[in-house]
Order: sequence, then C-alpha cells, then structure tokens
Amino acid sequence: MLYWLSTFAEAIPILNVFRYITFRTGGAVMTAMLILFLFGPAMIRSLRVRQGKGQPIREDGPQGHLLTKKGTPTMGGLMILTSLAISTLLWADLSNPHVWIVLGVTVGFGMIGFYDDFLKVTKQSHKGFSGRARLSVEALISGVAVFALTQVTAGDLGSALTFPFFKDFVLNLGLFFIPFGIIVIVGAGNAVNLTDGLDGLAIVPVMIAAATFGAIAYLAGNAVFANYLQIHGTPGTGELLVLCGSLVGAALGFLWFNAPPAQIFMGDTGSLALGGLLGTVAVATKHEIVLAIVGGLFVLEAASVIIQVTSYKLTGKRVFRMAPIHHHFEQLGWTEPQVVIRFWIISIVLALIGLATLKLR
Repeated sequence: MLYWLSTFAEAIPILNVFRYITFRTGGAVMTAMLILFLFGPAMIRSLRVRQGKGQPIREDGPQGHLLTKKGTPTMGGLMILTSLAISTLLWADLSNPHVWIVLGVTVGFGMIGFYDDFLKVTKQSHKGFSGRARLSVEALISGVAVFALTQVTAGDLGSALTFPFFKDFVLNLGLFFIPFGIIVIVGAGNAVNLTDGLDGLAIVPVMIAAATFGAIAYLAGNAVFANYLQIHGTPGTGELLVLCGSLVGAALGFLWFNAPPAQIFMGDTGSLALGGLLGTVAVATKHEIVLAIVGGLFVLEAASVIIQVTSYKLTGKRVFRMAPIHHHFEQLGWTEPQVVIRFWIISIVLALIGLATLKLR
C-alpha cells in the first residue's frame, strides 16, 4: 500500500525511498513487531477467557508438561498472522503476484490450523481435524499455489527443479512439478507443526528460516545479484523479502510472549501457516532443496516421527524414547531450556550452510 507513495517521488523526492525493497522490509519488521507488542496482551487475555482450560496437553507426553503447561491458551498463531498480514499489506507492492500467492497459502493453512485448534479446545482433546481430510485440503491449497507459481515464473524454470552447488544442472519436471511442489509445501507446514512442542522451540527456527529465505528471494529476484552468484533468477520474487520481514517482526513480537514459561502457544493456527509460507517461498525462488538444509531441524523432527511410527508398526519397538525428537532429549534428562536453545543453535548453523550454497557453485 505504501509502495504507491513512490509514484509521487518526482514531486516529493523523499518518497522515492518507498521504491526500495530493503527500506520497506525494515518498515515491515518494525510494524509487525509493534502490532504484537501493543495488542498481544489483550489478545492473550481474550483467548484465555474464551478457551477456559486452554490447550489440552497430551497425557502420553512428558509428565512435567501436565503441570507446567496446563491452562496455557493456544491459537497464538492468530496474533502472528494478523500482524504479518497487516504489515505485508501495508509495505509490500500489492501488484506483485508472488506476494498474493504466498499470502494465500499462509492464510489458507492458518484457517486449517485454526479449525484444528478449535476442535481440540472445544472437545478438550489433542485429536482435532481428521488427518486425511486436513492433508487433502492442504494439498488442494498447495496445488493451486504451485500451479499459479508455474504461470508467473518466466520460461521453463517454472516447472524445473534446481540443485544447490550446481549452476547449470536443472531438471524439468513438467507436470510432475505440481505434485512435487505440493509435497514441499505440505511437508514444510506439517514439519513445523511437529516441531512446535516446547516454549519458543518452533518460532525462532521459523524466524531464522524466514530471514534466510528473505535474503534468497531478494538475491534471486535481482538480475545483477543472481548473475553474480550464478543462481537461477526468478524475477518478482524479491518482493517476498518484505513478506519474510513481516514474519520476522511478527515472530520477534510473539517470542516475547512465547518465551519460557510461555503465556500462549501458537498452536496449529501458527505452525501450519508459517511452515506453509516457508515452503511456498522455497518453491517460488526455486530453492526447494535448500529449504531441506535451512529447515533441517524441521526435517529432523518430522523424520523422527516417521521413523518411530514405522519402527513400532513393523517391529513393535521404538527407536526413540519419545517422538518428536525434542521429547526424546527431554526423556534423556535435558531441561526444556537446554533443548530449545541447543535446537536454536542447530538452526543457525543450518541457515549458514544454506546461505553458503548460494556462492559455492
């Protein structure tokens, strides 16, 4: 919206700053963060009153959680998505289709998560939306988004898979790129959802990944930088830096309330939406494989659940003491802050490795 002010730059030169993505990204970060700081406490009070007993805690989870987390309200993702959407609409160039596609997936996944959280709170059960139905709706939303991205991406690159460390190797998947993109987006959404099990555990890695992919989007969307780094340019994706900046600001604001001991949980409303956002940005910038590196922590969390379930069904034995893997380390004696901070460190290292792939070609 504010980008429109740049059209008056000839009459008022100072308005030219609104042309710059970096300036608007800074504004988006601050705006999203301030919205959370100003309205977060009121939203938390409202959710606490409306939910009563708060998020139901798994009885088969760590026993300490039944005492320390009982009564904490959920659906904090509403706070994140509200500030993210307002900030993005305020600072982004709304004529850019990439912004609307990513925002559409984010809101769509957020609505799925909200319904899931609503069922859990009203029924006071950790079983919410049917898994099969939820995945079907996620796949539908992702499929529409991936198809739209193939249409707005120039040339054959729209349906192509690129590889880190190789500047010329491109695999054109044709129509198969749509199911591949669906797997990336749905997988990212549910991987972040599985990671959201301890106070502050998911939001900081999401923030780190958002900052990383914001930088990737900016570089890939700029012909000069893309040519210098010898990465595949994706015109128009640079504007996604503003959206990722909104997420970083919203995440910082939410962390203020989600830091141990958490005053609120983001719930599926937040985790599904934020994971879907990251997955869609990765598909838009043609860095799907890099997402598996930068979001390696999310991959590890999801893999631990798959391994645990598969092992138990096939052999009757469990590989981990408890899944997802953050609970395994709790069972080994790590305190919650130790698990959370060490996983944050892993996320930072993985983000640096992901960024290194841009230059190592």
